[in-house]
Amino acid sequence: MALADMYLQRLNALLADGKRKLLGITGAPGAGKSTLAQQLVDLLGERAVMLPMDGYHLANVQLAQLGRADRKGAPDTFDSAGYVALLRRLRDQQAGETVYAPEFRREIEEPIAGAIAIEPATQLIITEGNYLLLDQGHWAGVRPLLDEVWFVDVDSALRQQQLVERHIRFGRDQDQALAWVAHTDEPNAQLIDATRARADFVFTR
Repeated sequence: MALADMYLQRLNALLADGKRKLLGITGAPGAGKSTLAQQLVDLLGERAVMLPMDGYHLANVQLAQLGRADRKGAPDTFDSAGYVALLRRLRDQQAGETVYAPEFRREIEEPIAGAIAIEPATQLIITEGNYLLLDQGHWAGVRPLLDEVWFVDVDSALRQQQLVERHIRFGRDQDQALAWVAHTDEPNAQLIDATRARADFVFTR
């Protein structure tokens, strides 16, 4: 996924005043959100840090207790209030304060607390995830805290293929991967696609 000049110009405009900015990268599962976010971080170096929304996945033990394990990735399988609270804290981060954020480890399918250190001098926080534009429940509090949100658009067939490959890479067999994409990822994708109009910019792959 190459970063065309038009995307770089938009990024530079966002950062022109030198103040901290929060940039959201959203889109359906498998669209390439984390790839784009990492490219931007690589481009900016120490000026930027990536903050995945997936760090606020509920732990598997909680999902099992709530009866939601077979829907992992749906909006109600995250601590959305905790995610909003973190974004608010990052908007108001004080000098000398390090904020520690969680990240999601796919190899164990669990969130890890305090894995990402964010310093007050970091100019750009790039947070990526599925539900940044959702206007339901606590998710509705996300959009007002972000300076811009980019929606990553990709061909649906390619996106689903990438999802199947990802699920296989992390332990599911072919049939399990196809079933998870059809019954879990795709209903979530339809919900996310309906939020596209609230984005500031559509990043086309």
